[in-house]
Amino acid sequence: MSSTKIQLRWQPLPRVPARNHRMINSVVFGVPIKSHHRVSDVHSRTNGPSFGRFGRFGGKFVPETLMSPLRDLEEELDFVLSDHEFQAEFTTALRDYVGRETPLYFAERLTEHYRNKCRTTGDGPEIYLKREDLGHSGSHKMNNALAQAMIARRLGCSRVVAATGAGQHGVATAAACAKLSLECTVFMGTTDIEKQSSNVLSMKLLGAQKSFITNSFSEKKILLQIIFPDTIKYSSTNIKFVSSLEGTFQDASSEAIRNWVENLQTTYYLSGTVVGPHLSPVMVREFQSVIGKETRKQAKRLWGGKPDVLVAFVGSGSNALGLFHEFVGDEDVRLVGVEAAGLGLDSGKHSATLAVGDVGVYHGSIELLVAR
Repeated sequence: MSSTKIQLRWQPLPRVPARNHRMINSVVFGVPIKSHHRVSDVHSRTNGPSFGRFGRFGGKFVPETLMSPLRDLEEELDFVLSDHEFQAEFTTALRDYVGRETPLYFAERLTEHYRNKCRTTGDGPEIYLKREDLGHSGSHKMNNALAQAMIARRLGCSRVVAATGAGQHGVATAAACAKLSLECTVFMGTTDIEKQSSNVLSMKLLGAQKSFITNSFSEKKILLQIIFPDTIKYSSTNIKFVSSLEGTFQDASSEAIRNWVENLQTTYYLSGTVVGPHLSPVMVREFQSVIGKETRKQAKRLWGGKPDVLVAFVGSGSNALGLFHEFVGDEDVRLVGVEAAGLGLDSGKHSATLAVGDVGVYHGSIELLVAR
């Protein structure tokens, strides 16, 4: 039996006819924004008939106040995806600043372990690891953070806001903004801080200065502000730790979006996940797809073919979609997404957001929502 190539790294959602569901609507408020337009005759790669829909999910459900900045962002993204100057700068930064391409590493001992288990049935798989942990900031998050920070600068924004759960997107966004001399505010839940202390330490090692501030939105919110001084220009990054409700990524995202819509004239919302209103998922997909593109080339070079199976953990989905997007059209490549079941799918305490839940609108798009 020929051995199977497995690379450890969401299965694309099937198209399901739309059904009537009770919608749970989010509420966000904003202020007017000065119009910015990019004239481009490039055919749109981010819109089209689906308008940001992935089957019955996705879409754009936002107040009218946000329609203009999101439309401006879409025009800019269409332009830069085909703009040679932007692509040259981005490619150079991925190589020299991020450290791409990342290795496709043959996990010899892990391969041997599973071959021993499969002796009675065959040779077992050959396992390869796409080493995104070796990129600058320690994860794949820098690919997207750097590209969006470059777009924010082109749009004339002087400030970036973002939300982080595990902390990796926060570190990547802070580093990207420091490189481009942009002011940056990152929101992180206090529960996540306790679980992800190593990434919080990474933020501090970047030169953080800590001070406690109070958020007037709610008496229960106590925010820890960490400032990253820029040694070249006087820009900074503030990490705000959100302790309201469960103090998790959901709360951090809500706070980041509120902050964004209150400062639309100067602020760019830098999403690191494949959730949120169109075109956040599309942007993350485009800029993380370098993972899958590299994997295809490396597999061709290493064994002269393609992986048989791609396996990815699914948290917020950015690394999984970054890997899978390149291979969605390859019917001979199996895509496997793995979600955390936590205390069980019936407990409400899990991360299986693609497996269970009720359809509703949250943070600007149609998603599966789990009542807590």
